[in-house]
Amino acid sequence: MLRALRFVGLGARPVLVSVFLGAAGALCALGLAAVSAWLITRAWQMPPVLYLSVAVTSTRAFGISRALFRYAERLATHDTALDAMAVAREKIYRVLASGPPAYSVGLSRSRLLARTADDVDEIGNALIRGLIPMTVGAITSVAAVAVTAFVSPLSAVILAVALIVSGGLAPWLAARGAALAFEQSARAREDVAQETTALLWHGPELVIAGRRRAALDRLHAADRRVAAATDRGLRRQVAATAATPFALAVSVTAAALIAVDLATGVSGSLAEVSSTDTRFTPMLFGVLVLLPLSSFETTGPLTEAGIAWLKGRQAAARVMDLVDGAHRPDRAPGSGPDTAESDADPVVDPAPAVLTADRLEWGRDRPLGPSSGLDLRLAPGERVVVTGPSGCGKSTLLLTLGGLLDPLSGTVTATRADDGAVVPPTRAACYFAEEAHLFSTSVRENLLVARGDASDKQIRAALAEVGLTEWVDGLPEGLDTDLTGGGSALSGGQRRRLLLARALLHPAPIVLLDEPAEHLDAGDARQMIERICAAGPDSLFGPDRAVVLVTHQHGDAGHDAGARLLPLAPESAGDR
Repeated sequence: MLRALRFVGLGARPVLVSVFLGAAGALCALGLAAVSAWLITRAWQMPPVLYLSVAVTSTRAFGISRALFRYAERLATHDTALDAMAVAREKIYRVLASGPPAYSVGLSRSRLLARTADDVDEIGNALIRGLIPMTVGAITSVAAVAVTAFVSPLSAVILAVALIVSGGLAPWLAARGAALAFEQSARAREDVAQETTALLWHGPELVIAGRRRAALDRLHAADRRVAAATDRGLRRQVAATAATPFALAVSVTAAALIAVDLATGVSGSLAEVSSTDTRFTPMLFGVLVLLPLSSFETTGPLTEAGIAWLKGRQAAARVMDLVDGAHRPDRAPGSGPDTAESDADPVVDPAPAVLTADRLEWGRDRPLGPSSGLDLRLAPGERVVVTGPSGCGKSTLLLTLGGLLDPLSGTVTATRADDGAVVPPTRAACYFAEEAHLFSTSVRENLLVARGDASDKQIRAALAEVGLTEWVDGLPEGLDTDLTGGGSALSGGQRRRLLLARALLHPAPIVLLDEPAEHLDAGDARQMIERICAAGPDSLFGPDRAVVLVTHQHGDAGHDAGARLLPLAPESAGDR
């Protein structure tokens, strides 16, 4: 947790301000209880009203101050936590963007969402409901024991033990119960997230493949495992929660018995105790009995604080593990993306380049490609069409050629065509995914993602090349029209054409396209593949840019346009 707080740059000052305001509100509540007890018992003696004016004014002051300090503490605490959460998400994205591309590309969407959403929220909750309440409770408990010690040292000892049980032992037991539930349900929660993500993002594919019911059954089974583990942990948490009222009852009862004993020890009966007796007075009796009631107001919520702190610690461990993975120097030099370029966003070198693969084997968990490795040389203006059935490693090959995944063996290098200087693949090639993200912003902004300095003329030219001029002209605000919902605002064909326009605008000299004609009509898809693979001025990408294109059903169109075919057979997926 401390590493995570340092990672987000959380300073001591905002935390101390929140603790000060919270402690001030709690001490005002403590003072209100003490003064109210004194006022009630003093008023019972019916002294002149002026004798009570200071106590009455103090009671009002404590009551108003308690509300003001608590309100200010809520504002300060939430401002600190929300700011820390926003900074945490920004820094996580920056670390992943500047780290090894192979690491971030290998992360599943469900895991990335869980780390940047739920886990960051848990860290914020640990601040709001864990760290600050525990610190305020400790300060208030010490103050309550100190005040009680002036009246009765024995009562102070009993109160201290009760507060330790309520504010220390009970939260610890609750946290242990929560830890048990979290540990047993961690894998099940990951399964729930993974299955939910698959159902949301790949629902149509699952229906077509007849696997939607199986996915739903796996989701229900994982959800039942989460519920069972939660129930087991809650039984311990309930037992821990019962410790606070038990400790409160013991403390108040002991205080009352000690007060009675002190009163009877003075003159035999409480009614006969003189108000001038310095050893014990009715006012002190009231303070001794009512003060513990107020002191437990800050320790009671600490059971939930312990659970929140535990959740925050575990979430912080997962977040920092994600961050550490982006800094892990575990790649052999020259085997993948240049480590010197991983500290900042890669700057694309637009000069024509040659891409070379030497005895390349690629894959995530098993080697793909020919058993002897793939040899490939791609010069400026050349086109290569990669074909093969699903699962044979076409997309993974593009990721490896683009420097986003490390080769399992062999090398991938890029060199400038003019002087032969070596360029990291991430600076010479750009991979355009089949399901690349479209943002819920304007059409222009979705294209400026590829090239931030592109003019409206260049944007419209790219849209015209992919056949979207009429569509853009028909939008209410043209290029400034927001795509509400991102990719869901477009048809499959429009989405594919817009992503292809993004590739046209990008300055990379080596273009890696994954299924650029998917979701287009058969005739339009063939025409689009032919234009991508054509050489010379009729080509979409011109004579100076090299293109590697993946398709599983339009390879013949690329070949007819003059592109080289690179077929990948099912047995290349590891059955050697």
